[in-house]
Amino acid sequence: MEIKRNINYKDICKKLVNKDLTSLSKAITLIESNNKNDRLLANKILTELQNKNEKNTLRIGVTGVPGAGKSTFIENFGSNLTDLGKKVAVLTIDPSSTISKGSILGDKTRMEKLSQNKNVFIRPTAASNFQGGVAKNTRESIFLCESAGYDIIIVETVGVGQNEISVSEMVDFFLLLKIAGSGDELQGIKRGIIEMSDLIAINKCDGENIENSEKSKNEFKLALKLFPKKNSEWIPKVLTCSSVNGKGLEEIWKNIKSYQELTKKNNYFFENRINQNKFWLRQMINESIQRNFYENSAVKKELLKQLKKIEKCETSVFEATQAILASQ
Repeated sequence: MEIKRNINYKDICKKLVNKDLTSLSKAITLIESNNKNDRLLANKILTELQNKNEKNTLRIGVTGVPGAGKSTFIENFGSNLTDLGKKVAVLTIDPSSTISKGSILGDKTRMEKLSQNKNVFIRPTAASNFQGGVAKNTRESIFLCESAGYDIIIVETVGVGQNEISVSEMVDFFLLLKIAGSGDELQGIKRGIIEMSDLIAINKCDGENIENSEKSKNEFKLALKLFPKKNSEWIPKVLTCSSVNGKGLEEIWKNIKSYQELTKKNNYFFENRINQNKFWLRQMINESIQRNFYENSAVKKELLKQLKKIEKCETSVFEATQAILASQ
């Protein structure tokens, strides 16, 4: 039985645009819900806010393998941005439990200092089974944060490997964090994530790791020359940084600003957002079709029937698929 909440969506929208964090959290909870009534409320909220979202924002995707120091980087980088007068929203996508589907880590505990900053909103979300390093409703969460007046939206991906592709379809700038001596340099080049990156930052460049970091920096600079020119006309940079002592963070921000200025001047910034909206239109249609398919009562009945037949080895996967598709 679907639970129907007694929620005034217009009241949530009004408070959200007035920077009310509780209303922002409620709205994100609704868009993440699998409850049908919650989804209806979420759609009303998104529609209501459409004309109130000026989108004068900057979206930054941060990815990298586990251990690259993404959370420490974002905590200190985000603090620097608030010192510049920016309002920062951080959407962190945590790896999730295969049993409960809940978040394993929880970035409010990993970013304790940043979470206490009044100009920062941090929202951890479990990835569940959604692929590409992001959660199912990350795009809508970005929209809500922008509606709430946040200037910079940082999306931290799961970082389960090199499959962090979906985030590039929802951000303006794609930052790849690497660490020297991790052994994944060639793997990263092979799988193409470097080709999507606008900036590669060799993190943990401190102490005895400085020499190795500089060596990795030069290797990645050479690797970038193998890739074709970007449509944005931006030439990707390779920098070193230390999230712990703040070294190199200012230089990274300068490069991000340079990228923003260049791409707004040549109109790529705006064209990219339009193309991203086209991509997510198709994505939302596909998700809606899939959801409606599995919620169809005839499909549910036939699916259970075919699952039992598979358990008894009375049918093949191919025959079962055709039977289920024919039932709608």
